[in-house]
Parts: sequence; C-alpha cells; structure tokens
Amino acid sequence: MKRTPSEVSSLTALPNIGREVAALLAKAGIATPADLRRVGAIAAADRIRQIRPHDPPCRSMLAGLEGAIRGVRWHDLPKVEREAVWSDYTAMSVSESGRPVGRKPRVTRKRA
Repeated sequence: MKRTPSEVSSLTALPNIGREVAALLAKAGIATPADLRRVGAIAAADRIRQIRPHDPPCRSMLAGLEGAIRGVRWHDLPKVEREAVWSDYTAMSVSESGRPVGRKPRVTRKRA
C-alpha cells in the first residue's frame, strides 16, 4: 500500500526528494515532510535560493518540491500547474540584479 505524504517522516521518503535536495531543505530549515507542507514549494525554493544564490532552484526542482507535497512525481503534475508554480516563484523572487530568479545572465564570448 502506498503511503501518503502525511504518513512519512523522512524527506527522502517523498517522491522527488533525494539526499541532495533533502540536505538543501535541511539547511533551509525544512527537516520533515510536515515542515515542507507547512512552508510550501515556493517558499522552500526561495529558502534554497537564499542559501545557494549562485545556483537557484530550476523549474524541475520547484516542480519536484510541489510534487513531493502532493505525493506525486514532478512529471505527473500537469504542465499548466508546473508553469503556474514557476510563474508564482519567479514573481515573488526577484534577484538583487532585477532579473527573475532562475534566469542566469547570458554569457557572450567575443570571437577572435
């Protein structure tokens, strides 16, 4: 029988949450599935961005956090819902440079 997200006690027991993401969440003050549900995917991603500004969460990580809360693999979330979560995240998390989070500056190289 499949356990629901509210029945598990370890972050890594949730879908989409491996050791690395669980470690990031722990550094962000999110130690249990209940903490993740209480905080929500967008705020959890924002906390990760704050501790790792050089490598902010991507769309897949954010969808993974949302899927973990819902108890489903991230790719099973309808695309429109994944995009809505991403839109909400980028709208609330504008970097100091004024660019939305998750968008890395484009590097151009001069040709010799």
